[in-house]
Amino acid sequence: MASFSTSLATVGGNTILSRILGFARDLIVARLFGADAGTDAFFVAFKIPNFMRRLFAEGAFSMAFVPILNEHREQRGFPALKGFVDDIAGTLGAALLLITALGVLGAPALVLIFAPGFADDASQWELATTMLRLTFPYLLFISLTAFAGGILNTYDRFGVPAFTPALLNLSLIGCAIWLAPHLERPIMALAWGVFLAGMIQFAFQLPFLAQLNLVPRPRFNGHNPDIRRVLRRMGSALFGVSVAQISLLMDTLLASFLTTGSISWLYYSDRLMEFPLGILAVTLGTVILPRLSRRHIANDPESFSHTLDWALRWLLLLGVPSAIGLLVLAGPLMATLFQSNEFSADDVAMASHSLMAYSLGLVGFMGIKILAPGYYARQEMKTPVRIAAVALLIGLGCSLILMLPLGHSGLALGTAIAATINAGLLLRGLLKQGILIPQAGWPTFLARIFAANLIMGVLVFLGTGSTADWMTMTTSGRAWHLLMWIALGASVYLGALLAFGLRPRALVR
Repeated sequence: MASFSTSLATVGGNTILSRILGFARDLIVARLFGADAGTDAFFVAFKIPNFMRRLFAEGAFSMAFVPILNEHREQRGFPALKGFVDDIAGTLGAALLLITALGVLGAPALVLIFAPGFADDASQWELATTMLRLTFPYLLFISLTAFAGGILNTYDRFGVPAFTPALLNLSLIGCAIWLAPHLERPIMALAWGVFLAGMIQFAFQLPFLAQLNLVPRPRFNGHNPDIRRVLRRMGSALFGVSVAQISLLMDTLLASFLTTGSISWLYYSDRLMEFPLGILAVTLGTVILPRLSRRHIANDPESFSHTLDWALRWLLLLGVPSAIGLLVLAGPLMATLFQSNEFSADDVAMASHSLMAYSLGLVGFMGIKILAPGYYARQEMKTPVRIAAVALLIGLGCSLILMLPLGHSGLALGTAIAATINAGLLLRGLLKQGILIPQAGWPTFLARIFAANLIMGVLVFLGTGSTADWMTMTTSGRAWHLLMWIALGASVYLGALLAFGLRPRALVR
């Protein structure tokens, strides 16, 4: 179990570093470029390949690839494993080259598909098209990066793949600060930052693959039955794992019809929600997937269930207070991190409204990352796909209805509803099949979590005051007060848990 804890700490630590750099990146972008037609265009151009990054790096490819890679490692020996890696590198690489070429050539149409509201503004459409032609090749590089990361994760080398996303943030920060002043259109520097980051991220992983003697020698082999298995399962997993990201992409599409700035407000809200989501849920999902697949191969259902039970306890322990924190501190967070001459008080208010809506679905978003591996580690693809389809349709219907009275905040609320339904149905399926058998102590555990969060939430809500009060403070004053309330809220929460009888040893797997 020490190895498990070490892996979790390694992934979590590197993910925290990446998320902090991501905050720095968004702060710099907000302060330098604000929330206008240009930033809306960039976020559309970045959203399309970044959507694919989330599918590959945190979703469908890993879910389909890692269990089959584990089969080769555990049952077939190194020569067969190396051959499988070479075959899938060549086949995947060829497919990605074709998709990238089509994406670059079809950029004008893609912009209209994903942001049809841009059709009414020729200059914004043209700018988004130009930037998409720079950002789309990121899909090629980040998919190969995810492929390399899947190999490293199978060998419990979690640190390198977990650190790699930080390189994207460093590239964007560098281009925003040093390249933008030299360009006729400064916002184009961000598109160049995305392009450069893809190459850097892939190259960074190659030396670590070499240590395992698994640097691929790509060869196209579409007849390999294992390649076909990966592609079939990836096609199924693509929709099942990615419903939350599809919902966020739909938000961007629908927001293009709303007030200028809506896409940017949703982007910054999403970024703040991604901080706890990435640190906890993606970290847990990344670490448990290889172990779940090995438990399945070893025909050990008891350990399989225990691993899921343990992950869910940690998800609720940290996910629920994170959601309450984002809900109560939405205004102070936006004011502290992003308010500037370019990002106005109105931008702060609008972005905080969508963040509050997203926060209501945070536990659902996290639950998908933990519960979906319970299906894919057993190579069961159809059930999560059906569940995702139901959740997506309900969420889309809610978004279309809620965007009329609530604007961009209604879109965020519809996405939160979809994520919650998706996670709830995944949980019900695992319980119904007997895959997840809850361990003793859940009623008491939930009661302690509820009581501690109630105390923390009421304290922070009553103490922080209105967003208008925060916007009258200096930048340093806002930062100091925000850190103080976060620290106080965390201390009260932990103290309440201990007072109600929760002990750390109860959470050790």
